[in-house]
Amino acid sequence: VFTCTMAASKRVASMRLPPLPTVGELIKLYKLRAEKQLSQNFLLDLRLTDKIVRQAGSLKDAHVCEVGPGPGGLTRSILNAGAADLLVVEKDYRFIPGLQLLSEAAPDRLRIVHGDILTYRMDRGFPAKISKPWEDEPPNLHIIGNLPFNVSTPLIIKWLESIANRSGPFAYGRTRLTLTFQKEVMERLTASTGTKQRSRLSIMAQYLCTVHKCFIIPGRAFVPKPEVDVGVVHFTPLVQPQIQQPFKMVEKVVRNVFQFRRKHCHKGLGKLFPEARRDELTQEMMQKADVDPMLRPTQLTIPHIRALTEAYAHLCDHNPGLFSYEFREELRLKHLGKNKHTPVEMLMDSTQSAPLPC
Repeated sequence: VFTCTMAASKRVASMRLPPLPTVGELIKLYKLRAEKQLSQNFLLDLRLTDKIVRQAGSLKDAHVCEVGPGPGGLTRSILNAGAADLLVVEKDYRFIPGLQLLSEAAPDRLRIVHGDILTYRMDRGFPAKISKPWEDEPPNLHIIGNLPFNVSTPLIIKWLESIANRSGPFAYGRTRLTLTFQKEVMERLTASTGTKQRSRLSIMAQYLCTVHKCFIIPGRAFVPKPEVDVGVVHFTPLVQPQIQQPFKMVEKVVRNVFQFRRKHCHKGLGKLFPEARRDELTQEMMQKADVDPMLRPTQLTIPHIRALTEAYAHLCDHNPGLFSYEFREELRLKHLGKNKHTPVEMLMDSTQSAPLPC
């Protein structure tokens, strides 16, 4: 038993990094400074980066993708937590030398990609053997990142669509994510029905994932200090999404309903339909979904959204071209005065029984 314990202790010790310059020293050494236009804020306190990493769960022998490692504070904490394979994707070439120093200190454990996470093909980044069936436990693969503010929302929307399609990093199974967001975005992601923070982002995240608010990091912990605090959020994809419709169908319904968040929900939902048939089709959708049209968007539960999306999908099936309709385009054509012989005009002239044109 003693021998086994000693062997295990040596192995854990071997996973920890040797003494290295501090993150602050690396920043000075390579003359690094946060770029405001890239929304960069460095987290130098390794106690806080360790705390972020702990939210991911056990990283022993795990595969990890870190988004935007920057000077490498979070990278060190991931390696020290026992990750066997860490892939970092960094867009800013200034940070590559410092990351290479970490790579040399952790032989065969740290891979560096100089690229943009929004376009990087993560489904090619890890061996297929780590994959798990979607219905099983999540694979030993994690996405972790202290995200730049300007990329955090488009990135999580992109990943939510990948969860719905089981593509990208979710081709390996129900890959878990542990990410930082502005506190306001964190509150929207985790908001419950009826709260003022309830939003499009709340619905899109929660119909696909278990979303857990972990903890708040005060802005003063970052360099330079942002004007807002930062929240850590953990996502685990659900085995079965709460809405069984294509992501873009759900997204369109949710986007429309929340564009008039202070109005009754029928106001935004009506914009799913051409003006000539708006009242008729909105009423048909609300009745089929059995949802009170006088509810506010923030009062809608995910079962409400599911019923509304299924009703809209039914109408799209029976009205060819409806899904491609965008009311802003109808407004634009009206404004230009060029819509006399457009499909919009046809829509406005159509009778109740006529199908909507493409």
